[in-house]
Amino acid sequence: MSRGGRDKDRDEPERRCIVSGEVQPKQGLIRFVVGPNAQVVPDLAGKLPGRGIWVTADRATLETAIKKNLFTRAARMQVTVPADLIETIEAGLADRVVSLISLARRPGGAVCGFEKVKDWLDKGQAKVLLQASDGSERGKQKLWTPPGGRYFGCLTAQELGLAFGRDYAIHAALAAGGLASRVVEDAAKLHGLRGSDGKYDGGRSAGKDTTSA
Repeated sequence: MSRGGRDKDRDEPERRCIVSGEVQPKQGLIRFVVGPNAQVVPDLAGKLPGRGIWVTADRATLETAIKKNLFTRAARMQVTVPADLIETIEAGLADRVVSLISLARRPGGAVCGFEKVKDWLDKGQAKVLLQASDGSERGKQKLWTPPGGRYFGCLTAQELGLAFGRDYAIHAALAAGGLASRVVEDAAKLHGLRGSDGKYDGGRSAGKDTTSA
């Protein structure tokens, strides 16, 4: 079983984290390459040329990689690490998740709003439940993770709303297929950086889903 409690697919490509030394499916790691200026560059799309350096998608693990100069060791050359590397990764992952949800909703693969999400859950149509990290806990507890599905609470209400063209949203759901698997992969990485302790809600809890932008 892989990190996060999922059964590991034997055909799933694996890579070794430079911090833990653990070999795991690459979906749970962030790829880096060394740019022409010997600077470490995150490759969130996994398409940049060069030898990949892999780190588990976890804030503490990334901090260890930077603190112990493990990127230089892995690259076998002296490299520089941007001071805002983790913040850049976090922002990039959030943008990717928002964009993917936005793309998924156009053919009807995603909905937002409490009643619509509840209806999908009741009908077994939802496979991924997303709820804003700064949403009301009382409201969020009225919905449930789809059986055999996934739950994420790593986006803020403003970010989740952006995916639906609204000022903010608290509840959203994705159907199976389409872009759902890509949303799950990037949202899991974003969760690794943000965690679930609520420190990203700006000290405020959003109330209800808006109905217009």
